[in-house]
Amino acid sequence: MRVFACVRFSAVVIGLLMVCSGGVAQTKTAPAGTGAAATTAVKPRHHGGYYDAQPGVEKLDLGMYERIRAEGMTHGKVMDFGAALTDGIGPRLTGSPNMAKANAWTRDTLTKIGLENAHLEDWGEFGMGWQQINTWARMVSPDPEPLWMQAAPWSPATAGPVKGQVAYIDPATADGEKLKGTLSGKIVLLGAMRPTPDITEPLFKRYTEEELKEMEGPQMPRAGFGGPGAVSPADRSRMQAQRVALLKVILGENPAAIITPSRDGGEGGGTGIIFDDNGANLGRSLQLKENAVSVPNAVMMIEHYNRLARMASAHVPVEVEVNIETKFTGDHEHGFDTVAEIPGTDPRLKEQVVMVGGHLDSWISGTGATDNGAGSIVAMEAVRILKALDVKPKRTIRIALWSGEEEGLYGSWNYVGMHFGKFAAVPGAPPPSFSPGPRGVLTTTKEWENLDAYYNLDNGTGKVRGVYTQGNYAIAPIFAQWIAPLKDMGVTTITNRNTGGTDHLGFDAVGLPGFQFIQDPMDYETRVHHSDMDTYDRLHQADLEQAAIVEAIFLWNTSQREAMMPRKPFPHPEEEQKMSAPIPDLYPGATAPQDGGEGRRRRQQ
Repeated sequence: MRVFACVRFSAVVIGLLMVCSGGVAQTKTAPAGTGAAATTAVKPRHHGGYYDAQPGVEKLDLGMYERIRAEGMTHGKVMDFGAALTDGIGPRLTGSPNMAKANAWTRDTLTKIGLENAHLEDWGEFGMGWQQINTWARMVSPDPEPLWMQAAPWSPATAGPVKGQVAYIDPATADGEKLKGTLSGKIVLLGAMRPTPDITEPLFKRYTEEELKEMEGPQMPRAGFGGPGAVSPADRSRMQAQRVALLKVILGENPAAIITPSRDGGEGGGTGIIFDDNGANLGRSLQLKENAVSVPNAVMMIEHYNRLARMASAHVPVEVEVNIETKFTGDHEHGFDTVAEIPGTDPRLKEQVVMVGGHLDSWISGTGATDNGAGSIVAMEAVRILKALDVKPKRTIRIALWSGEEEGLYGSWNYVGMHFGKFAAVPGAPPPSFSPGPRGVLTTTKEWENLDAYYNLDNGTGKVRGVYTQGNYAIAPIFAQWIAPLKDMGVTTITNRNTGGTDHLGFDAVGLPGFQFIQDPMDYETRVHHSDMDTYDRLHQADLEQAAIVEAIFLWNTSQREAMMPRKPFPHPEEEQKMSAPIPDLYPGATAPQDGGEGRRRRQQ
């Protein structure tokens, strides 16, 4: 199959220059900070490069498929890894002592199972180190009752148990001016009551064949975007500004504590559960010292929150006692990724790298078993299988377990930036890890040329059902051949759709092949994602063993191919504004200048 062979790139900008010469892509790199075409010597890529034609038929070693399957199903260690990580270490908030334990444990364990160069990579300052020691609450009057809640991440501690009258505040209707002088020493319930819908359908499911078949089709636009009932960006900004102003008033009143209601889970599954993540926090990026909140705050199970709020709304005096015991361990903690390798052995290909990974960090209410202990232990098991078989891959196989994913993909994005490529900053734009918004010119490194592919797992404990190609159409027929022998294991689907929200995005953004596997949903979005239910008990052994086998096969196949994996065209985000500009004066007979915006709005919808 012939794939994209040449990307035009102005010789006067910093970055990578792709030119065509006899069908072989070449590179020229301008020194950083220059605007000239002065370059290093042109170096041809090896035959079968990622912008070259790909072989139509993959050479599959079915004997290796059999060996990998036998090892993974007979001597699997994935649940041993899972118990040690989730029960033995527990929740792993980035910057916390438990995260440091997890980094050290994964580094040492990868060494024990035979990988080389196991080490921790410092990706920079994260913010305040923090851990929850103990949190509890009880209603004192009018009726004594235990209440279920947990500290919100980066909450300060109360001065031991504190009692206070409840004040219920619905941000949608609250008047900040009227609240002044009324909240000192109170236990503030901040957030609207929400209904607890009846659960009429199972909260646990696997993909049906019909659903998987539908995924093979084109990606549909986001439902409701710009349609009836949608919140406009202006309204969203206005509501956010109102919330910030209200919170400023509340914090200035010196309440004893603030309690927020737990959000809902998918399909109304968030009953009797505490979801403790960014949605429970009083703001974003609270790990940064300059954003620290001065009032202790926690998130409460919705049924208990609703009871308190209903009584307070009915003017019933309610007294609550809370104890939020937390500990800060430093203002400038760094984040670390765990990295280890199986070195390549082919003299021509060993400098090229195939990567696998998942994020090791978690939120705090459970023990981070399915998010994303599962992805981490599956990646560890995949490389353990290969080491147990004593294989000699042509390319180097590297595992990376990320931190800082939950707060903005920090670990993987910084790794990509340090090793593969960076975008020039655009004034006023958010960090790329948070937003696909404006980015400048991409400047790449030598390692960018040698990264063959990255495989990621981060959607819970469900078995692998296929792969998202992330719009890499040239790779779809390759993956289709790879999974054909895995149909009996349930791996059937290749989709060219994109999927987001996790650590393959940094690789994909800089033009590298980065992929996320399709997994059975199980009860990931309904019950366990960022909740106190996310424990070892939610892990499914057979599914995780299957996922590790699939990952090991993908790693092996990638490491052994003669050609590198095909890539999408080289990214040029700096040209997006020009490419998106409307055609001027498109409508004949118009009596005023046209901006072309109406057509773009229709496309977005």
